[in-house]
Amino acid sequence: MQVYNRFITYLLLFPILLLFSVAAISQEKKVAATPKELQLEIATMDSLLFSAYNARNIEKLKTFFTEDLEWYQDNGGLLSLQTVMDNFDGIFKRDYILTRALVKGSMEVHPIKDFGAIETGSHQFSHTENGKLEVGTFKFLMIWKKGNKGWQVSRVVSYDH
Repeated sequence: MQVYNRFITYLLLFPILLLFSVAAISQEKKVAATPKELQLEIATMDSLLFSAYNARNIEKLKTFFTEDLEWYQDNGGLLSLQTVMDNFDGIFKRDYILTRALVKGSMEVHPIKDFGAIETGSHQFSHTENGKLEVGTFKFLMIWKKGNKGWQVSRVVSYDH
């Protein structure tokens, strides 16, 4: 009788254990590896975009964004392409030069099927004011769209300011 009771207990516990096993497996990350070619393309585009920014080249900078750009900033709200360009123009007219550098090792790139890619990372903006170096590190997410004009940013989320 004791063997029978143990058998029934195992029989009843088996479906529960199976359910927990399936739940644990389904929670595993199933992220496809980003092709190295895509990683390199987005890293190059990021570098070109911010080379234009660091050079204060507003006309070149504008070419990196889609006309329907949506820029979400934690301390600025939702911004359009025109507002973003006006903000850049204001920054470029300051008496100090604000530069951006990607934090080494922080960039991640993930493909978006039939659209483009997601880039996330951290970057530092720095300038010297009153003889003192000021540096801020912030997080970002950019949605890159690959279209007729090549790679362009269509959405930006800038946060952790």
